[in-house]
Amino acid sequence: MSNGFNQPLGGNTMPRFGGPATMMRLPTQETAKGLDAAFIGIPMDIGASNRPGTRLGPRQIRDESRMIRPYNMATGAAPFDSLQVADIGDVPINTFDLKKSVEIITNHYRDVLSHDVIPLTLGGDHTLTWPILRAIREKHGPVALIHVDAHSDTNEHMFGEREAHGCPFRRAWEDDCLINDKVFQIGLRGSGYTAEDFDWGREKGWTVVPAEECWHKSLTPLMAKIREQIGDAPVYLSYDIDSLDPAFAPGTGTVEVGGLTTIQGLEIIRGCFGLNLVGCDLVEVSPPYDPAGNTAVIAANFLFEMLCALPGVKRR
Repeated sequence: MSNGFNQPLGGNTMPRFGGPATMMRLPTQETAKGLDAAFIGIPMDIGASNRPGTRLGPRQIRDESRMIRPYNMATGAAPFDSLQVADIGDVPINTFDLKKSVEIITNHYRDVLSHDVIPLTLGGDHTLTWPILRAIREKHGPVALIHVDAHSDTNEHMFGEREAHGCPFRRAWEDDCLINDKVFQIGLRGSGYTAEDFDWGREKGWTVVPAEECWHKSLTPLMAKIREQIGDAPVYLSYDIDSLDPAFAPGTGTVEVGGLTTIQGLEIIRGCFGLNLVGCDLVEVSPPYDPAGNTAVIAANFLFEMLCALPGVKRR
């Protein structure tokens, strides 16, 4: 403990390859009581439409987080001098029933959010964002959204089903979870079923920034505009690892060429500092397609950056 705040287990106390496989080797607890921020896993891939394996994502992200140290040298953020943080384990989904799992996730986050805590979620396939947003709405009302992804995830159905990783943001919109003029989708690309696939959100007032508009440039100016448009509204950040080019993140189920760089990913997440973040997730890490572990390493570091961007985090 330092100043009463939980601290990650240091590499000089226990070798990095030893100790507990928790997020950043933080202490664990069963509930979010007394926490300012909580890491939560959702080990699920039953909503995935192509390659499986994201049920193993949370465990691998935790394992690959072992090298992350407590201070952010680039931004000066000191989250463990500022917030009480712990790893509160995984949501006990029903791996044979996606519809039941959606309800389990909403109920679990309703419980978590009964405490004054910001959840940071390790996925898991992208279906999970919809039930989280339902619980977030009950606490904070409709929210602004920064959604970083290769795909819009606004399908009406997949195989005739409403619950799937290609549908969460249409479902969230239907459930009045989103502030339409404060929704931003960044990194969309690839092929589509129709020429209008990315226009569904635009028609609702969302801002869509295709990957091609991000090529060969810094995204810091984009994030400045997004911060200005969102203002002090509560905002949720949902980061699909397939937003990154497969050269950086091959360990995911639905890769698309021409994606963002890890540097642009950092610019997006760091650009959220100053916003009223009420929750974040990092989804679609599939360890079976991640032979070197790099995708999970990136995911773990992005989650740390999300923690560093939360309200109340002190900076040097």
